[in-house]
Amino acid sequence: MLNITSSITINSASWGRASDISSRGSHESIDDTQEVYYDKFRLPYFKASLFATALEDCITQIRILDQCNTEIRLTKTMVEMQKLLADKYGVEKKEICSELECIDTEKLDCLDYKLDKLDNDRKLLVHVLSETYLDLSKHRRFYALSDYVTTVTRKRQHSEVLIEEEAKNKLLRRETQRQLRQQRNHIKSVTYDCNMTVENLKNRVQDAALNVEIRFRYIGNWQNARCEQNSQRITHIESPRVETIDFYKQRIEQEHRVHSEVELLINILINEILENVEHWMVKYEKDMEKMDLKIQRTKNKHETTEERRCALEEKLKLREVELNNWISFKDKREADRLYREKMTIAALAIQAWWRGLLVRLELGPYKPTKRPIRGDKKKK
Repeated sequence: MLNITSSITINSASWGRASDISSRGSHESIDDTQEVYYDKFRLPYFKASLFATALEDCITQIRILDQCNTEIRLTKTMVEMQKLLADKYGVEKKEICSELECIDTEKLDCLDYKLDKLDNDRKLLVHVLSETYLDLSKHRRFYALSDYVTTVTRKRQHSEVLIEEEAKNKLLRRETQRQLRQQRNHIKSVTYDCNMTVENLKNRVQDAALNVEIRFRYIGNWQNARCEQNSQRITHIESPRVETIDFYKQRIEQEHRVHSEVELLINILINEILENVEHWMVKYEKDMEKMDLKIQRTKNKHETTEERRCALEEKLKLREVELNNWISFKDKREADRLYREKMTIAALAIQAWWRGLLVRLELGPYKPTKRPIRGDKKKK
């Protein structure tokens, strides 16, 4: 495998070198700065071939790993079943302007996003390695890898800049909200002062109307006095009717006076009620802000408690699994010990029976040996 890949890499590298020479001959008008920039990432022929061979093996292993991991592929297929059915039946897809449109910030830990990230990371790794492999094989340089590293670095720097801008915007938003609250309170106070000024002007207008009415009454009474002087002659004739007219006049005047006093009292009560309403409105807003802050703190505490509870539940499940494994291991070990004990006792019994049988039958090592006869010794 290594010999084949190295030969393929050498042939591709030599072809890439020849193509570089021909391209240089055909494109002599390329800028010198660009050639110097590419030469920074150029390698010798042997090193480029060696790295290309290593990358080829890595790409093959990654693809084999991706193709052999059927569980993740099945899980991803089940997760993307709706998209696959839409592609199968030709359902029109919604145009996506940004990558963040399809992401729910409340479900960042779901399985869909994890599988998509794993798949995208693998594809990105295979793509970068493939581009680097082709660049090393054809041009003996690793410009594709350097370009990708530069892109990732820029994205990371851009993300850091966005995070700083977000923090600054949060501070600016808080300051703006505080200023808006102060401005709203200022506007309310100014509005209240204007309303009080309007009420004072209304009271002055009412007082002026009362003065005009009083003057009118004075003039009328004065005219009535002159008329009385002229009509004194006929008072004896129409005295009952004149008394009745005077009585009703006095009654009407009393009703007008009572009406004006009641109206003034009602206006005073209305002003007091408006002041109380404004006071309670301000208090309600302050209390609502306090309640919102308390609710947010309680919500954060509840989320922390919920996460801790989930962690403890997972830890308890792991402890239960370990306890069950330990109990099963103890039971199995006890069963193995009893089995070995029984087999040992049985083996001892069989060995004792066999040895007894050998002793009784005088067989094997217990066979009696033949001793020489003493008479033979004497003959000798």
